[in-house]
Amino acid sequence: MKIVLAVATAALLASVSTVTLADPAVPAKHLDAAQAAAAFGAREMIEDISISPDGTKVAFITPVTGQGAALVTMEAGKDATRKTALVANGAPERLTDCHWVSNARLVCTVYGVLPGTNEVFPFTRIVAVDADGSNVKVLTKDQNEYSQALLLGGGEVIDWVGGEPDSVLMTRYYIPDDHLGTRVGQTREGYGVDRVDTRTGRSTTVEPPRQGNDEFISDGQGNVRIMGFRGDDKNGYSKAVVTYRYRPKGSRDWKPLGDYNSETEQGFNPYAVDAEQDVAYGFRKKDGRWALYKVALDGTAREDLVFARPDVDVSGLVRFGRSNRIVGVSYVTDASHVVFFDAPLAKLSTSISKALAGQPQVSIVDSSLDESKLLVSASSDTDPGLYYVLDRKTHEMAILGLVRPQLEGVKLAEVKPMSYPAADGTMVPGYLTMPPGSAGKNLPAIVLPHGGPAARDEWGFDWLSQFYANRGYVVLQPNFRGSSGYGDAWFKDNGFKSWRIAIGDVLDAGRWLVKQGVADPSKLAIVGWSYGGYAALQSAVTDPGVFKAVVAIAPVTDLAKLKEESRIFDNHAIMANYIGTGPHIVEGSPAQNAARIKVPVLMFHAAMDRNVRIGESKLMDEKLKAAGVPHELVTWDNLDHYLDDSTARALMLSKSDAFLRKTMGM
Repeated sequence: MKIVLAVATAALLASVSTVTLADPAVPAKHLDAAQAAAAFGAREMIEDISISPDGTKVAFITPVTGQGAALVTMEAGKDATRKTALVANGAPERLTDCHWVSNARLVCTVYGVLPGTNEVFPFTRIVAVDADGSNVKVLTKDQNEYSQALLLGGGEVIDWVGGEPDSVLMTRYYIPDDHLGTRVGQTREGYGVDRVDTRTGRSTTVEPPRQGNDEFISDGQGNVRIMGFRGDDKNGYSKAVVTYRYRPKGSRDWKPLGDYNSETEQGFNPYAVDAEQDVAYGFRKKDGRWALYKVALDGTAREDLVFARPDVDVSGLVRFGRSNRIVGVSYVTDASHVVFFDAPLAKLSTSISKALAGQPQVSIVDSSLDESKLLVSASSDTDPGLYYVLDRKTHEMAILGLVRPQLEGVKLAEVKPMSYPAADGTMVPGYLTMPPGSAGKNLPAIVLPHGGPAARDEWGFDWLSQFYANRGYVVLQPNFRGSSGYGDAWFKDNGFKSWRIAIGDVLDAGRWLVKQGVADPSKLAIVGWSYGGYAALQSAVTDPGVFKAVVAIAPVTDLAKLKEESRIFDNHAIMANYIGTGPHIVEGSPAQNAARIKVPVLMFHAAMDRNVRIGESKLMDEKLKAAGVPHELVTWDNLDHYLDDSTARALMLSKSDAFLRKTMGM
């Protein structure tokens, strides 16, 4: 069962020659409340940056008014003039994932959320444009080809080396249509792969659509080598098991690779193909933690362990070059680490890190075709980051731009990895951020649980915790049990089914701050976003005496409602099983236990939230009102889960700060 939605493509984008970017605040050593909210709440000025194949130009996405975004190009040198290729006004179209397909042409994903009668629908479209803003082409299949269904997903680029100039390999969703089925050459619903000329829009079929097609993986050289099938259950919902097949080099035949179960996380889950080694890289559980394996695609099916850790999961692959070849693996302990398989790149990375000693989070973002020009990002806990262009021939590294110029000159807080004991003696890892220049005793404090729940916090710059630290709060971010990244034993049954353990760890974070004398017990609050908002509310339900104020941003409030929200989408069965059934559905739902909350609550939620529907906060609002709990719900009509609007974020920050100060008598 799939729900897809029409999006008019004729007016998706504006192609313009100039654009007014969001004005950065004037850097200042000291910020008042309004200035701090505006500076920390501002969207990043550089996102999705990439370098042209010849290494002479860069392109990136930068914010404009509201949720809007612009695709900007500039010469890869000092004092270059910026040119704007595309603008999406954010109502609802936005831009992401822009990359060079040639020296003069780029391909981007347009995405957004549209309202339905009782639902909101995310959509995507793939578009191409010249660097000067001309010749805009929508590469997603034309909605007008279909009369019996509406198209929601616009597909994705799976290979930037399409085998022909200005071409890419991309997935496209085909919908069977009685009166047009013959003309489009197929009658089955599913994803296929087309080679698309981004300049003309003409395409040829590389892989025809098949019922249940769910995934395609190319080798970075224009060849599809792996595809995955995910069938439907008797109710039309997607099954958890994906069956993978691979194609031997030089063959058109498909052979079995194996099954992967996304619910039990059993089996080999392929992520990439290395054409030179003729292997598939992917992840499999080893001793309850994710490890990197490679499987031969030569017919032998030989599987070898590549990298594993005894303490944490392997978190991802490190790719490099125009073909996105695999050069290393990443994992996160207290901080993020990379192990390179490529010796020259390992040496280069070490050299860059030494040159940027004050910015230990260094990564090579992109490279020119000959790999002589590199895009490098660098940041730290007290530095939001900036981008450089490194010329490997001259060894010169030029600064391209700051990620958050609004915070230049503002003293930021150091983030310290730490751990604290839970009630059962388990040591829970987390990060402690002290206000700059603080004495560290009897301070106002915030416990800030992360979203997810299948997520974790990492060391580095975080705009939310840094704002509160700037305003004088101690911030503790716990990676409670139920967080991902530490293996199965730590994840438990996820933060919903195992909510008592997860929420217990969150409460113990607050108790530890008080016991250590760091936090004033009368000025201890909890703030959370998404699952973190759920944790904030459920903590106040579980032990009303720990936190004196609750701020919940886009929170889950009712597990039965959360399960029901996915019913019209094809992942409902998977989502329903993830949330589960049993007493925890009521016991673990803040809205069903609102009367137990004894402290003021402030909630924020946007009407276009696809991750957690606004109805969750509206239900909580009703329940808190009925229970006589002082509270407020702030809403936005046109924003989504991430409040990707500098003005909205500034309002959220300033209002939450004022609420905490008033509630806790600061």
